[in-house]
Amino acid sequence: MGSSNSTQPKIIQNDHKTESTAVGGVSPPNGCPMHQEKKDAMVLNQRECPVVGANDIDPTNMMPPPNQQPAPDQPFLLPTERQVSGIPKADGEKGEKWVYPSPQMFWNAMLRKGWRWKDDALSQKDMNAIIGIHNVNNELAWQEVLKWEALHAKECDCPKLKKFGGRATDLSPRARVRTWMGYEKPFDRHDWIVDRCGKDVRYVIDYYDSGTVDEKTMKFALLDVRPAFDSFEAVWDRMRIAWLRWQIDWSAKSTEPNKSDS
Repeated sequence: MGSSNSTQPKIIQNDHKTESTAVGGVSPPNGCPMHQEKKDAMVLNQRECPVVGANDIDPTNMMPPPNQQPAPDQPFLLPTERQVSGIPKADGEKGEKWVYPSPQMFWNAMLRKGWRWKDDALSQKDMNAIIGIHNVNNELAWQEVLKWEALHAKECDCPKLKKFGGRATDLSPRARVRTWMGYEKPFDRHDWIVDRCGKDVRYVIDYYDSGTVDEKTMKFALLDVRPAFDSFEAVWDRMRIAWLRWQIDWSAKSTEPNKSDS
């Protein structure tokens, strides 16, 4: 969420130097701690090292330690700078935010999952676009989470992301029903665990292809974000929102001019 006075991303350099201000554009709710730039950068840098072991998996994002080294057959160099997100980190220091992977880290992660760059012939410009889309998708997903969390603002006015994981091959029940009805499958799925002031709440995020990329905002995916059916509270929240959406749609249709009268 970050400072409301600036929308410029904070960059974490690989040599532990920092530039500029925090990511944001959205004013945090009352009670959200605001980070101090110098302290925040120092904390983020400290958390990037040391690496304990090459096979260690971070349980918060199900990823191995950051790999900023170019792959052996990589056709071009990629930046190693990392952008600080606008998403508060539950288990971090006060005011700490999650940090997005650098283009080099993203490249290495795709190779680790079996991708072969020669099949797609990506350029450095393509990688920058992919990173931009990836980061925007996460920021938009967090904004959707906050809309749901607003239902519990009295209970917790500053939710934070605790951990997350990709489940691209595991269709959610809602996505499966949609495919039975003839709709397309989501191209990705994430499950996010949100810390609601001490209570863990799981969110399911299905990503659908919109067909076009907005080159200004890098918006590409259509997101379906909702709390998982893990508790009666989540079921009640989804029932409330479904009812509100129906009321809004009904009101909008009832105020439309009757074409037969024109």
